[in-house]
Amino acid sequence: MKLFHLRPISLGIALVALSACGKSDAPAHMQMPPPQVSVVTAHAESVPLTQVLVGRLAAVRIAQVRARVAGVILKRVYTEGTDVEQGQVLFQIDPAPLEAALHAEQAALAKARADAANAALISKRYKDLEAKHLISSQDVDTALANERTTAAAVKQAQANVEKAQLDLGYATVTAPISGRAGRAQVTEGALVGQGEATELTTVQQIDPIYVNFSQSVSELEQLRAANANANPTQEASKVEVMLSDGTPYSQAGKLDFSDLAVDPTTGTVSLRAVVPNPDKTLLPGMFVKLRVTMGHLEHAYLLPQATVQRDQAGAFVFVVGAEGKVEQQRVETHGMTRTDWIVTGKLTDGAQVIVAGIQKVRPGAVAKVTEVDGKAQEAAAPAAQAKP
Repeated sequence: MKLFHLRPISLGIALVALSACGKSDAPAHMQMPPPQVSVVTAHAESVPLTQVLVGRLAAVRIAQVRARVAGVILKRVYTEGTDVEQGQVLFQIDPAPLEAALHAEQAALAKARADAANAALISKRYKDLEAKHLISSQDVDTALANERTTAAAVKQAQANVEKAQLDLGYATVTAPISGRAGRAQVTEGALVGQGEATELTTVQQIDPIYVNFSQSVSELEQLRAANANANPTQEASKVEVMLSDGTPYSQAGKLDFSDLAVDPTTGTVSLRAVVPNPDKTLLPGMFVKLRVTMGHLEHAYLLPQATVQRDQAGAFVFVVGAEGKVEQQRVETHGMTRTDWIVTGKLTDGAQVIVAGIQKVRPGAVAKVTEVDGKAQEAAAPAAQAKP
């Protein structure tokens, strides 16, 4: 009877001892492995600060070709929409009336010269007679005045001849500048120059070409500061034109002009850049996107967008530090490129910034780096091979 009662007691003690051993061993079996993260290596560099704006292209020079004399258009010499050189013939106005006017003025000049020569002879003769007291002083004075009048008439006739020659030269209409000639505004047989200088066509110089755009006052101050503090080896302000498909134009431009006043309605300042256009790809009137380089930021980092997080205190990144522990480091953002944030802060060159697995980590905890700069860790390769 005594043995029958002791057996259950000994079994209970054994069960309690086993349960106690199981509880002590549980934490060792249930401990979670460190989270796996991917990192990118931060490298300090000089990063250009850029801004995307919208601008409109305009010709550097625009010359209106007008008829400077009245007449009938005989011929359009140039081909519309082609490049012309300064002095190249564009239109021919009927020169016959102008040639006749020139001949008339030349005849008037010859008559004026003959009258002047005759008046000079009479004046000389009267002076001789006055010396002999054979003519009155009044007649001599009249002869001298007639001589001066005929001399002035000669100069007037010479001026009329020169004007007639100019008018005849204007019958051949030439390009005032080199550039691309536009559409003709008149056709053969049109009467032009009657009472006003009729516009015949325009010539636009589009190599180089202007880009007009505007910027806020604060951004303009930033641009001026960047230009003032620019590294001599770097181009402080550069303008890149983006084509319609999003690709940058092959020729970069530079700032050329800044307005002196701020538009009170928009709070912006008008700016202008000049861009080389040797292939005439860019045409006046086009709206284009511009990427304006505002200067360079020294000792900055380019980090993927996924690395930068924000809270109420500002922007921060997670860095895998010594012994694999995660550290939170505050950074300051300075805009973006197409894919990356431009940041500065207390990052060190070569720091491993977490780009994937951020939601699994917390500051002070340990993380396992499985991928660096898009490449798998070499240490993970043997482990992968060991798996069946």
